[in-house]
Amino acid sequence: MTFAPLWLRKLNTNNGKGQTPAGFPSLVFNLQTIVCNKLPVRFVLLTLIYIHLANSIQIMFDINNIPSQKGRIAIITGSNTGLGFETALELAKKDITVIMACRDLEKASKAKNVILSQAAGANVEVMELDLSKLSSVRAFADAYLKKYTTLDLLINNAGIMIPPFSKTEDGFESQMGANYFGHFLLTGLLLKTIMQTPHSRIVTLSSKAHERGRIDFGNLHAEKSYSRMGAYGQSKLACLLFAQELQRRLAVHQSGTIAVSAHPGVSNTELGRYIPKLFYTVFMPVFSFFTHPPKDGALPTLMAALDEDVKGGDYFGPTGFNGMKGKPGKVKALPHAYDKEVAKKLWEVSEKLTGYTYTF
Repeated sequence: MTFAPLWLRKLNTNNGKGQTPAGFPSLVFNLQTIVCNKLPVRFVLLTLIYIHLANSIQIMFDINNIPSQKGRIAIITGSNTGLGFETALELAKKDITVIMACRDLEKASKAKNVILSQAAGANVEVMELDLSKLSSVRAFADAYLKKYTTLDLLINNAGIMIPPFSKTEDGFESQMGANYFGHFLLTGLLLKTIMQTPHSRIVTLSSKAHERGRIDFGNLHAEKSYSRMGAYGQSKLACLLFAQELQRRLAVHQSGTIAVSAHPGVSNTELGRYIPKLFYTVFMPVFSFFTHPPKDGALPTLMAALDEDVKGGDYFGPTGFNGMKGKPGKVKALPHAYDKEVAKKLWEVSEKLTGYTYTF
């Protein structure tokens, strides 16, 4: 018998058909395990204490030890809030010229002012980019390349999570469109400039949701069926496969540019705007044990972007309990995220759907 609330069971299925979902932060599944199996209170409490202690260890990667990066340029997509904002703030503090690539210019301008108030003398610019529209991606790339001739860091951060079903103007399911296809095109359009910049890096954000993600080539646009978590997991798996395949192709061309990826663990950001409010209300006392603030959630991204001990293809994330929070470090994705055949096919399909063929 299942004892989980009806809304939690529905959230964890594909259109109520009971199929294993892809994606949604692992917290949902861990909580459902606790609720459905009625685990002993002592076990649950000891587990929570372990999580707290495991994540109290001093962080080895210290952003404060990173020297000035003056003269370098970074683009961070979706940097007006959450993880992207924290990433932009820390890079600005390191004297990097920060390009805030955002859809909402008003919110981005306010975020820029906050950054400038905390990073005196920072060089921060807001540029419009809507990753759900390929036309906007092309317009952004054109505008950037007209003004700048180098690009040290491209951080593919922006994303949406478990929204109601909708399609982009290009016909993509919204999560695949904004989280993956937009970044695939953006990276391709800027790649020549990135590769011409010494020691440049491309950092693509994924999620623990990739663990339950699968690339459904027969239903990429969710025309046959739509699972919010399934589509989210698919998009985040696509990001990981893309980063790995991009690194392989860069290596073949002996480029000094490297492609890496990162995930934030579980962090309370605006990304969770579509999660039922009842979830937060009921589980908030427990929720805090499994999460960390956006400032900490951004550390794996910053480590991927700035740490000296980084190699192409590396994946960074929290190293605490179940990868939900903790000090940042190198982590491993599940094996299907390293499937070369799927990655190659996804690349070819992506070039066709975006109308852009990569050149190295």
